[in-house]
Amino acid sequence: MTNTPSQASSVQMLEVSPEFAGQRIDNFLRNQLKGVPKTLIYRILRKGEVRVNKGRIKPEYKLQAGDLVRVPPLRLAERDEPAPLAQGLLERLEAAIVYEDKALIVLNKPAGIAVHGGSGLSYGVIEALRQLRPDAKELELVHRLDRDTSGLLMVAKKRSMLRHLHQELRGDGVDKRYMALVRGRWETGKKQVNAPLLKNTLRSGERMVEVTDEGKEALTLFRVLRRFGDFATLVEARPVTGRTHQIRVHARHAGHAIAGDSKYGDEDFSRDIRELGGKRLFLHAYGLKVPLPDGGELNLEAPVDEVWSQTLGKLVE
Repeated sequence: MTNTPSQASSVQMLEVSPEFAGQRIDNFLRNQLKGVPKTLIYRILRKGEVRVNKGRIKPEYKLQAGDLVRVPPLRLAERDEPAPLAQGLLERLEAAIVYEDKALIVLNKPAGIAVHGGSGLSYGVIEALRQLRPDAKELELVHRLDRDTSGLLMVAKKRSMLRHLHQELRGDGVDKRYMALVRGRWETGKKQVNAPLLKNTLRSGERMVEVTDEGKEALTLFRVLRRFGDFATLVEARPVTGRTHQIRVHARHAGHAIAGDSKYGDEDFSRDIRELGGKRLFLHAYGLKVPLPDGGELNLEAPVDEVWSQTLGKLVE
């Protein structure tokens, strides 16, 4: 659909094929203009130099099949190819893949690895997968996990699968289950936390979420899996809605902060867990059920890592 520009390119006219219908113009250009820095793509969008059907558009414009996109000449100081990632990281993520077919990859993301680059990070899972699967030109994250959360993460290899899964996520077709180690004794076997959440950005740029009536509706279903006396409880969390930091904030709201949570946790509890060797956030996306386009269902579970299992082995029930 387009050629990668060298140091200076000419005007490019890109016709949007049906598989890209519904994609935002900024994401479309990032995918099509390989080697062009994101900052340059957003600059030409802000300045109105990108036209769709001869008219100006905003970066959040969603493309329609048949749209004609005009890209201005791009001047690059040098070809900006992504730097090769460390082989050890690539091998670690390759080994973390638990399911793959022609349209979808699901991996058991390790804790501590971001899903994408940004905010000072030059790489994430998606950048690594693009190096591992160079022939999969349409790789996109289906959803996200916090950097310190481990577990099942879906990455679409085709636009048709991405659209299908986004539709299922907007409804109630996808069932995601998490495990969390929380402070104290969670008394009731099952509990609903229905508390609206509002996302704020602090002056430092850090994103925080709080429970407030001005927030968006949020519902999490909790179920006790195992109690460790009055010290800690292992719970299952099923987010019915999909708000930022939802499980972490709802757990704290219920009076049971998650171990290792530097944003919303209890430092004394997290320190006690760290002293047992638990140097991580104890939130893990372990279960996933998702309907597939062919009418089948994908049903996966992902094991926890050694840090998690060894730490829980030191707790007394």
